Amino acid sequence: MTTDASTTDLTTTAGLLSAIEDPHGREIHDPATGEVVGRTREGSPAEIEAAVAAARKAQPAWAATSAQERSELLNQAADAIEASAEALAELLSREQGKPLNGPNARFEVGACAAWLRANAAFELEPEVLVEDGETHAELHYRPVGVIGAVGPWNWPMMISVWQFAPALKMGNTVVLKPSEYTPLSVQALVDVVNQALPADVLSVVPGDGAVGAALTGHADIDKIMFTGSTKTGQAIMRSAADSLARLTLELGGNDAGIVLEDADPAAIAGDLFWGAFINTGQTCAAMKRLYVPESLYDQVCQALVEVAGASPMGVGLEEENVLGPLQNKQQYDIVAGLVQAAKDGGARVLTGGDPVAEQPGYFYPTTLVADIDNDNPLVSEEQFGPVLPIIKYTDLDQAIEWANGLEVGLGSSVWGTDLDACRKVAARLQAGSTWINKHGAVDPRIPFGGVKKSGFGLEFGLEGLKHVSVPHVISW
Repeated sequence: MTTDASTTDLTTTAGLLSAIEDPHGREIHDPATGEVVGRTREGSPAEIEAAVAAARKAQPAWAATSAQERSELLNQAADAIEASAEALAELLSREQGKPLNGPNARFEVGACAAWLRANAAFELEPEVLVEDGETHAELHYRPVGVIGAVGPWNWPMMISVWQFAPALKMGNTVVLKPSEYTPLSVQALVDVVNQALPADVLSVVPGDGAVGAALTGHADIDKIMFTGSTKTGQAIMRSAADSLARLTLELGGNDAGIVLEDADPAAIAGDLFWGAFINTGQTCAAMKRLYVPESLYDQVCQALVEVAGASPMGVGLEEENVLGPLQNKQQYDIVAGLVQAAKDGGARVLTGGDPVAEQPGYFYPTTLVADIDNDNPLVSEEQFGPVLPIIKYTDLDQAIEWANGLEVGLGSSVWGTDLDACRKVAARLQAGSTWINKHGAVDPRIPFGGVKKSGFGLEFGLEGLKHVSVPHVISW
């Protein structure tokens, strides 16, 4: 049973928890300390049925409001997030593990408000397709209807907003299913946002895989938005076949960065490091393998070791920390196994690679690995943690071939001082996004999505609005 959020102070962490907790629910533990954060209610397929029915009933009236009215309500939702920002950040830090500071919990909560405001400001006007004196044709965008959104545990609040902000702006209603690992933060976020929204426009149903399957396979879901693994995305595609629900899938990645011969190792080291280690490496579009020319290899390695040494890791609520634990034991074991594979393959560990056994929490030390073969599992498989393999190359064409050699293609980056040369290399990389002299720099105004087995569909910007809409051509 949960408390009515309207009677609860949602600007404190205790208030957030009292509004969403089920005293008989499943315990959620802090991955940094093992302490109990709270107890989550567990939804069911029956609750999905009720939530989808309520969203279906509420959708016509929501779509009938003007775009300006919906924008005003999204801005009010952003105001509500900002009023509860510190409480949301603290809950997020305790549940997900990420520190308050650095590009982590406070950053994520701030991004939630920013994405709402950005979508509120977008205006998707009808497009005139033909106007030749005989034929006039216009392309309009209408709401899809009811959207089912399934989010991950690495950026649980922010990615939920990435899904529901554009959907709501276009007149859709949304049912969210958060990760089983981070259900509290998403439930709290929805309670806060719903202070500004009409009933049943946005709802959240926590639960296990059966709850997620009930949502993604529901006949009354018009579109599914999913961020997570390629394997789960493929399963969702199969389940959506009967209803022909539209899909936006942001799936796994193994992003490559390529340093060019004219790069300045000292100048780029900080951005290289955070391109890889943002959220302790638990980011789909983080840089997960770095290709460096032989002429700069030792300098780049040394510069990254220095940045790593100046980036403290620890419990998220301690203000000095900027790196945290892995969110769960399963991911910890994956990271540890891949680092061991690198060691077994003869790679050289520059720093890290040796976790402290008696330390509480799922902490894996910041690890940089050099002199590693491109076919080592640490390079060819997504580690999704605080580890970066650094691969030496002598031929740029070979580096580009290596970067493009995997089945995934979410993000990539090129690093150098000659912008034209960087752009030429960027054009040859197979990825949904390629950044120059930065990595993973998402922006609510700039479309984002993957290619190959990293999924399809676009989020953010006007293109993102189009992907949560259906086109309607009117001509006379």
